[in-house]
Amino acid sequence: MIGQLIFAVCFAVALFLFNKNAQQIYRNIKLGRPADRSDRSAERWKMMLLVAFGQKKMFKRIFPAVLHLFVYLGFVIINIEMLEIVIDGLFGTHRIFSFLGSFYNFLIGAFEWLALGVLVSCVIFLIRRNIAKVARLNSAELKHWPKTDANIILITEILLMSAFLLMNASDLKLQLYGFAHFKSVGSFPVSHYLLPYLPTSTEALFLIERSCWWFHILGVLAFLNYLPYSKHLHIILAFPNTYFSNLNAKGKLSNMPAVTNEVKAMLDPSFTPPPADANARFGAKDVQDLTWKSLLDAYTCTECGRCTSSCPANITGKLLSPRKIMMDTRDRLTEVGTNIKTNGSFQDDGKSLIDTYISREELWACTSCNACVEQCPVNINPLDIIIELRRFAVMEESQAPASINNMFGNIENNGAPWKYAQLDRANWTQQQ
Repeated sequence: MIGQLIFAVCFAVALFLFNKNAQQIYRNIKLGRPADRSDRSAERWKMMLLVAFGQKKMFKRIFPAVLHLFVYLGFVIINIEMLEIVIDGLFGTHRIFSFLGSFYNFLIGAFEWLALGVLVSCVIFLIRRNIAKVARLNSAELKHWPKTDANIILITEILLMSAFLLMNASDLKLQLYGFAHFKSVGSFPVSHYLLPYLPTSTEALFLIERSCWWFHILGVLAFLNYLPYSKHLHIILAFPNTYFSNLNAKGKLSNMPAVTNEVKAMLDPSFTPPPADANARFGAKDVQDLTWKSLLDAYTCTECGRCTSSCPANITGKLLSPRKIMMDTRDRLTEVGTNIKTNGSFQDDGKSLIDTYISREELWACTSCNACVEQCPVNINPLDIIIELRRFAVMEESQAPASINNMFGNIENNGAPWKYAQLDRANWTQQQ
């Protein structure tokens, strides 16, 4: 009963803390401007099934995709076993689902093979990050905490899977000895290879089995509450993020309603624009000016770097990194959320997303090619954020590079980005 009570308290506290952190993240996302993503529900479900569940975009790079698939399947399927552990912990039972017979044996066997796949994949991921030093996993923005975060998760996964296999191995040996309530159930195709390395004392085996059981469940509960502070929050948010993807053509930019209404009023004197929001900005200066979908993107970012490694600007040595754009947005959003939580409402801290976190040089290095959007495994759109920050710089501050200002002048005077007058545009056809 003491063990059950301790487990119930740990389980309840973990769920309470996770719910508290999840609500804070939800409140932060809701700081963004409205964006309607409720249309075309059938297409959205299909997108989520293909991209989030089916890992469709991951397989543009086969080797890491296969490794990630093992980790993904292991996370989803092995957690079915967590249901049994929770029931056993609350009610003091042991392998409560063993009545399923041969199907239970199949499940345990599948869990073990997946656990081995997760363990091996995480070891390879650690090697790629820290020994092979794959370039996109060792960029400047991944120094310090982001690198530590990734290593913590990988090591935790290795320890949890090792504990799971060791728990099963000691359980199996106790079954063979006919110890207490350890009846002969389950199939252990992987962990039975550990039997020669385990002690023969039933007391020692029972201690190992219980220690691994507690380590596994407490580790999972700790991992659950670590997610809100980690890039691995994408484990949860990838599904809603892909569902709310932009279904329009990637090259189609959104228009600002305020500008659209003004143009309509100029073209049609009978059109009466709706009242303008006095506090609204053209574009975005800070995270509150972005849409909630852009803020959801920021929390969903996996920091995998596929966007940056495919960015033409980054490849040619320019400062822009789409991954850094998403990381900076998330960091600023967390800072703003903490500000509001502390003060009751947002108090100006003298900072903003543009300039404080993201420099003008980064913004204007972007070619708007959508390579980052195309490559992202979970349909994150860094370009939306870049465009909104550019709009603010141009329309609110009148700050743009000289080449952009020259283009604006040419459009105003000549009706085209070039310096030639309209009547002179076809002169090149007369040249010999």
